[in-house]
Amino acid sequence: MEFDLIARHFTRATPGAVLGVGDDCALVSPTPGKQLAITTDLLIEGRHFMPQDGPAGLGHKTAAVNLSDLAAMGATPRWATLQIALPATNDAWLAAYARGLFRMLDAHGCELVGGDTTRADVLTFGLTVFGEIEPGCALTRGGAKPGDDVWVSGLIGSAALALAYRQGRLFMEQIHAAKVLPALYLPTPRVELGQALVGLASAAIDVSDGLCADLGHILTRSGVGADLDFAAIPVHEIAHDYLHEPAAIEAILAGGDDYELCFTAPAQQRTAIEAAAQSLGVRVSRIGATRDTPGLVVRNAHGEAIPLARTGYDHFAA
Repeated sequence: MEFDLIARHFTRATPGAVLGVGDDCALVSPTPGKQLAITTDLLIEGRHFMPQDGPAGLGHKTAAVNLSDLAAMGATPRWATLQIALPATNDAWLAAYARGLFRMLDAHGCELVGGDTTRADVLTFGLTVFGEIEPGCALTRGGAKPGDDVWVSGLIGSAALALAYRQGRLFMEQIHAAKVLPALYLPTPRVELGQALVGLASAAIDVSDGLCADLGHILTRSGVGADLDFAAIPVHEIAHDYLHEPAAIEAILAGGDDYELCFTAPAQQRTAIEAAAQSLGVRVSRIGATRDTPGLVVRNAHGEAIPLARTGYDHFAA
């Protein structure tokens, strides 16, 4: 049954690989002179998604969250391996999951070349993605310098607002919730933007665990601090109707699941960054600046520091 399942749903032609699905190992030939960028993520039922979530959306998100890590490094996606643990097999469900997965992988030229399936009590997906980049060109978390601009792509906090609504932590009108729910279920990895930022950005990360937490990783690795202007953080227009709620503020600053890019860059790169983003049809916003003293402060319109009960998602919290 296992091999029939793999053959039906996850075996496709892989012209970019020497040998794809169906053997003990995949065989690939990296482009001569390129470095490999490798990342992996798990999605576990009850922690990262709910039992009622649709399979096509889960397939999309399995691919998107991993491609987003490659985006943060400026890498080009090439190959992926998939691991699935299933409490039971459901052919129609797996067919929909595979459609969502391949739709996202195909959009970024990434081939599924192998993986594993097994039975388990909790539905779990793991994807490992391999990308390529020129040596010495990868964007990392450690390159920010004092005085750099802090930027984000897209809109921040939409996915967390949707989750807060779904969990009953934030009341929203249904018509408003419908506008942010797609950000939670169908995130867009900024792969092309990450590639365009190579040579322009000094450091980068994707916003998966929360804006403040993820920017904090850049600050720690780079040995700098930062000041952010809350009003400059780009949010969905409906978010402004809920900013009187602490849960909405927390969603924007610490919610995560956006899979946008947060990056730093010297001020002299502003024009080039805006031009690159405009050519891709991606919004970018300058939300603050780094400084030589450690710490992160987010200020409101009155210049007052906004207290942060938490900065992001903790994978080991209860």
